[in-house]
Amino acid sequence: MKQSIARTTAFLASCTLLLTACGGNTGTNTSTNNNNTNTATTTSTTTGISGPIPIGIAFAQTSNVALLGQEGVAGAKIAEKYFNDKAGVNGTKIKLVFQDAGGDEAGAINAFQTLINKDKVVGIVGPTLSQQAFSADPIAERAKVPVIGASTTAKGVPEIGDYIARVSAPVSVVAPNSVKAALKQNPKIKKVAVFYAQNDAFNKSETEIFQKTVKDQGLEVVTVQKFQTTDTDFQAQATNALNLKPDLIIISGLAADGGNLVRQLRELGYKGNIIGGNGLNTSNVLSVCKALCDGVMIAQAYSPEHPGEINAAFRKTYVEQYKKEPPQFSAQAFTAVQVYVEALKALDQKTKINTLPVAKVRTELNKQILAGKYNTPLGEISFSPEGEIVQKDFYVAQIKMEKDGNTGKFAFIK
Repeated sequence: MKQSIARTTAFLASCTLLLTACGGNTGTNTSTNNNNTNTATTTSTTTGISGPIPIGIAFAQTSNVALLGQEGVAGAKIAEKYFNDKAGVNGTKIKLVFQDAGGDEAGAINAFQTLINKDKVVGIVGPTLSQQAFSADPIAERAKVPVIGASTTAKGVPEIGDYIARVSAPVSVVAPNSVKAALKQNPKIKKVAVFYAQNDAFNKSETEIFQKTVKDQGLEVVTVQKFQTTDTDFQAQATNALNLKPDLIIISGLAADGGNLVRQLRELGYKGNIIGGNGLNTSNVLSVCKALCDGVMIAQAYSPEHPGEINAAFRKTYVEQYKKEPPQFSAQAFTAVQVYVEALKALDQKTKINTLPVAKVRTELNKQILAGKYNTPLGEISFSPEGEIVQKDFYVAQIKMEKDGNTGKFAFIK
């Protein structure tokens, strides 16, 4: 089944690339940038790896998705130093190779092609969005290059192919927790207004889960309002929803559009509970809605307070560098790099990696990734045979803004 879906998705990816090249998707920067000053350490997939082991990072560093992608970059860079300081892969360092995946499908496709064909990486972490994954992951699948998604949570991502896995828990598992937490805070909630970005695959997937959860809890969806991730004015949708006097509002969008929607809802006088989806799960949203972010609830797959030595080390480093608690996307990116490092170490103990052709390293590495168990900042994780993360710890946080209206934090609800 996984291979069948991969072939279908690969065909669609080719179509997407052709359409995009003809102007079918505009408004985002699709250029790729290699921000790592080192050159690739391999020259051919048929020769061995000499020097540091290259792992590709394909996150958005430009476009409206950069607010999320930058958090992934931060987590990956912390992981690179952390594991290299601990002797890397049995004495061989890793080298992260960064390519800007932008905010659309073409940007992710370009980043993947460069990492696979030019940089000769052994595996890829990324892309940022699920919508990008449905177009770019099939390219890696055809090339037999492992991919670990660190923020792709839409339904169907691991099923793209045998080489596709993720450390980002699916929205179907995470999203319902925030609705239940909102009901615990306010048992009188009856009417719910739903907003979602209709041009993004993840948000379309997430809103379906939210709407099902609302109905399963015996609540009424009074309206479903659509918008675009590039929108900045939500007055019409917000007014339409508020006229129906909802007790709860649920938003599936990204940081910039979602934050602006929160702000405009509050400015129009809405005082009820607001739930943000995974796209708002970033401290970067605080600079968008500022003081009006206060109280927004978001389900989490990571807590900075999770016990464990590796999370303590990750959290300490992140706080030292950025003067705030690490967000989920940074923790998941760190975890994705960790999975590669530990799987590479296990593979190297069986057969020295530098004696294997890159193509062989990729295929054997993929098997090792799926077979392993990992003690990460997210807690102990493993993978299903399809590449889905197996994780037990989840949380709900509520944004608490400081009196200055500019700074705040995600306070975890017990």
